[in-house]
Amino acid sequence: MLRPEISLAIRRCAVIGSPIAHSLSPAMHRAAYAELGLDWEYGVVEVPRGGVAALIEGLDVSWRGLSVTMPNKPELLDLPGASIDPAARLAGGGNTVILDAPADRRTVTVYNTDIAGLARAVRRCAPGLAPRTALLLGSGATARSALLGLADLGVSRVLVAARAPEKAAALGELAARAGVGLEIADWSAAAPPTDLVVSALPGGALTEAVAARFATAPVVFDLAYDPWPSTLAAVAAERGAQVLDGLELLADQAVLQLELMIGRGVPAATLVTAGRAELRRRAAP
Repeated sequence: MLRPEISLAIRRCAVIGSPIAHSLSPAMHRAAYAELGLDWEYGVVEVPRGGVAALIEGLDVSWRGLSVTMPNKPELLDLPGASIDPAARLAGGGNTVILDAPADRRTVTVYNTDIAGLARAVRRCAPGLAPRTALLLGSGATARSALLGLADLGVSRVLVAARAPEKAAALGELAARAGVGLEIADWSAAAPPTDLVVSALPGGALTEAVAARFATAPVVFDLAYDPWPSTLAAVAAERGAQVLDGLELLADQAVLQLELMIGRGVPAATLVTAGRAELRRRAAP
């Protein structure tokens, strides 16, 4: 993903979505710019559903890239004239827009760094883990990217647990395309042991009793991060599992975004530290 040809004269990026004020992306990307000695700007832009194309149309050539969160991820696949990376197409949405501005015309490319970001985060935080089986909690857009990230990680069998079994079953086609076997786990019963648990549910979505049914692996990766610990994380930690939070994914996918936007990355740990510092700042009285 490295793009060493990028001109340092192009130096504006931002995170977009709605709501967006809570995003930790500015803290992370600005920390990377500081470490790299770059005088780049990274802003925050509130963009309603359906508003990305109009936003991009109004950006001048100083703009290099956009980090994209909900509700705008799916609409990136329909940006006029954009090139869509296969991973973003498969996931059903992107999270990164790269703007190139050659002399004749601007080009727009859409990527999804959440997929590889999840795999990188697990490898970085649990280097001794080589998971073949995983339990995935949730069935929404985040779960789609997580499923593909598990495939990237080398998982061959995924159990999916969701309150609505029909939504979990809808992931079957995606799993088949990714070369992963998928089974539907009973939401009301204890899940069988797996090598890894990934929760793509919102923070606070599980009661302690439900979390106890699903904290069944030596490594539990809850993609939520605020408030923390989540109920699932607390139960898993009590059982002796290694627990990862969503900041680890946010950091690794941001490293990939940096490589796309500026052609250089930083250690993910730098971004995790920046994210945690920002959460502490917000929580301070």
